Amino acid sequence: MFYSLTGVCAATGTGFAVVDCGGVGFKCMTTLTTLRNIAVGEKVTLYTHLNVREDALDLYGFSTQEELEHFRTLLGVSGVGPKMALSVLSDLTADRFAAAVVAGDYRLLTKVPGVGTKTAQRIVLELKDKLSAVSAGTVPAASGTEFGVVDVSVNEAAVEALQSLGFGKNEAASAVARCGGGSKVEEVLQKALKLLAR
Repeated sequence: MFYSLTGVCAATGTGFAVVDCGGVGFKCMTTLTTLRNIAVGEKVTLYTHLNVREDALDLYGFSTQEELEHFRTLLGVSGVGPKMALSVLSDLTADRFAAAVVAGDYRLLTKVPGVGTKTAQRIVLELKDKLSAVSAGTVPAASGTEFGVVDVSVNEAAVEALQSLGFGKNEAASAVARCGGGSKVEEVLQKALKLLAR
């Protein structure tokens, strides 16, 4: 609905900024990184994301498109909501966050308030390939088995990965079986994690 807002920064507060666009003040929830890049009384452009809930419409704004994209990417991770995504990008710049994920450094993410070890490992697991492809400027090539034949080793590897995240063997195996498998470990893990998050 909204791609960006350009206007005068009318006010800032803990975790938000108000952008005055032609006399209408839009309150945008944002990160400490963005707040450091803007000042009250100055012209600003915030790239926005509208989060629709049953009881509210929440607008999020970021000073760079990169930060917005990382925010949206984080929202795609099982168990990560807007509040946690803002917290991650407040403690880490967009570049530092991407570098940590690509390097598999989940321990850095656990230093963010509210992010536990399991969640940090899940973020790295689900986003590592995606952010690696973005960093390289490429899209991962399609791979996997043909004719719908599922490689048993893929499912076994997915079960082992879930166990390393703290899930029991039976719980992990059940989730992998229910998600219908896949041609890549990452694909199976993402499906299984969504089932386990319910």
